[in-house]
Amino acid sequence: MNTQVPVGIVGVSGYSGMELARIVSRHPNFRLVSAVSDKWAGKPLGDMLPIYGNAAAVRCTTQAEALSVFPSVGIVFLCTPAEVSIELAAPAIQAGARVVDLSGGFRLPLDQFPRWYGFTHPNPGLLADAIYSMPEATENRDALKTAKLVANPGCYPTASVLALLPLLRAGVIEARGLIVDAKSGTTGAGRKGSEELSFSEVDGDFRAYRVLKHQHTPEIERTLSLAGIAGVGKVTFTAHLLPTRRGILATAYGRLCPGKTTADAQAAMRTFVADRPFLRATGAEQVRLQAVVGTNRVLLGADADPEREVAIGFAAIDNLVKGAAGQAVQNANLMLGLDETAGLDLLSGSAP
Repeated sequence: MNTQVPVGIVGVSGYSGMELARIVSRHPNFRLVSAVSDKWAGKPLGDMLPIYGNAAAVRCTTQAEALSVFPSVGIVFLCTPAEVSIELAAPAIQAGARVVDLSGGFRLPLDQFPRWYGFTHPNPGLLADAIYSMPEATENRDALKTAKLVANPGCYPTASVLALLPLLRAGVIEARGLIVDAKSGTTGAGRKGSEELSFSEVDGDFRAYRVLKHQHTPEIERTLSLAGIAGVGKVTFTAHLLPTRRGILATAYGRLCPGKTTADAQAAMRTFVADRPFLRATGAEQVRLQAVVGTNRVLLGADADPEREVAIGFAAIDNLVKGAAGQAVQNANLMLGLDETAGLDLLSGSAP
């Protein structure tokens, strides 16, 4: 693609939006032309973020002005709460833009929204047309080429599914009785301030939250089904808050299938990462946040104990990149027929 696709970001002042602006500003095939944020309205993006070039001169507009922007962009990234994304997706599509939504507004079946998101979905038709895409799992790349609306996965489901899926596809673990214990940095809760997320409350602490009612639980189950795993039962998922800014480490437990060994579990990870440019397999105890923060990489590992009939999969991601903005760009690349690594292959992180 010789020309650059004009891109708009709605919700650019949130953590995912900020990360998107950083990636898009350096993307060889994207040109950031619109940045929407009530908080930053009227200010050049370069005054608010450490970005350079043409993107730095883009002046932020209000959300009320977003509708007037949609006809001038090819891709719109919605980094907004679910209710706002649902409201904005339809007019963006009607204006001729294609949409990647980073909220939970289009991730679940219609009947699951009241329980897990607390509202009845107001646009069932658009929800039915949305394509949910976790590229390494759902593998629906042909559908992405014509998709008008793509639901970008949540951060916890991305790490959780990628920890489990290699073991499930290789027949190393059973599809029922799956347990995921995952930990995230504080940016996973968004940028809105609260007492419980203040430095003095989080530093030196560690706790679980939204126990047995986290909205990412049904998304994990659905994604495994979309990835072709038959008979997926109810997944037990628990989220924890780490006293760090970014990164997710997911530890996933499954019942070892008869005759399977540690070697089988480790081979499943090595086989799964082949030809998937953002995935790396390593030893179970080498899966760590420091190796992925700031990048679109996923570090995977596994171990098993035949005597105890258990296998454990591990996945580490950056919750703001592979768990949000990076995966959104990866999906947009696939929508436009670009190499999926475009704009993402130079994210090097900062591990010492």
